[in-house]
Amino acid sequence: MARKKDALSPDINPEVVEEEKHFEASLRPRNFDEYVGQKSIVSKMRVYVAAARKRNEALDHCLFSGPPGLGKTSLAHIIAKELGVGMHITSGPAIEKKGDLAGFLTNLSPGDVLFIDEIHRLNASAEEYLYPAMEDLRIDIPLDSGPHGRTVRIEVPPFTLVGATTRTGLLTSPLRERFQIQERLDFYTPEELAAIVHRSARILKIQTDEAGGKEIARRARGTPRIANRLLRRVRDFAEVEGDGRITRDLADQSLLRLEIDQSGLDPMDRRILLTIIDTYGGGPVGVETIAASIGEERDTIEDVYEPFLMQEGFLQRTPRGRMATARAFEYFGKKAPRGQQSLL
Repeated sequence: MARKKDALSPDINPEVVEEEKHFEASLRPRNFDEYVGQKSIVSKMRVYVAAARKRNEALDHCLFSGPPGLGKTSLAHIIAKELGVGMHITSGPAIEKKGDLAGFLTNLSPGDVLFIDEIHRLNASAEEYLYPAMEDLRIDIPLDSGPHGRTVRIEVPPFTLVGATTRTGLLTSPLRERFQIQERLDFYTPEELAAIVHRSARILKIQTDEAGGKEIARRARGTPRIANRLLRRVRDFAEVEGDGRITRDLADQSLLRLEIDQSGLDPMDRRILLTIIDTYGGGPVGVETIAASIGEERDTIEDVYEPFLMQEGFLQRTPRGRMATARAFEYFGKKAPRGQQSLL
């Protein structure tokens, strides 16, 4: 039976879990100056926000895409704060019917930000209901059904819809085209993650030397949320088995005990790669076959594991399926077949 997403190793799962929301909010950057990484996007958003404020208009609708944990929600919060407006938060799965969406839209004040996480999971009827609000600042609420049904038109104040998605390809074209600002967030560099780790350590009053912070950052899968989570776990080892200070050696030993190796790979990463290498000769093999072989959901493999493995050069997607690269074979001390030797 496939495992659910909440069954992922909590240390490397980039999805936020309920008990982490307060912790994550305490570390969230408060303005563009505090936001680390995504320099090109931040630079452009500064201009867009400043222009909207200068014209006293609502910012154009924004769509942020990319793997989970990279700061899409943080950007939405910063936009609302920099604009000096309210922020209303929901998610695609939480909007089950038109009335749910109408409740949010009718409670907006002029210029407010409506943030919809996982917007690709918005159901079709709610999505179509959103179109006139985005374009014409109105919604039509049906009073009766049938051929002679009546509707009431309600004006919606100018607002900014900020959508976040990990699966841009699942967005319908009509919805995607209604976002005037579209940006994709990329994985962070180890240097950027180290800056985030040290900032979080200061906020949490954790003693971390430069090398210790770098070690955590280097193995955080290019994801700030994971870096912050690993910082908390390593702190536990430092307080119980050390002097409370996170050094490089302590971070290294702690992360190895968490089964996160020098390359940042965890047990499931290694299992995916070994399945492709040992069971299917390095590939190509379909993702559905991989999911069935390792007992994991396809969406989890595509959203959580594959982006990092591809970023690090261990995995390649081809029209015929997934293939392990020469680096993956080398990582496990195995000889790559001739076809894989060029996949570096």
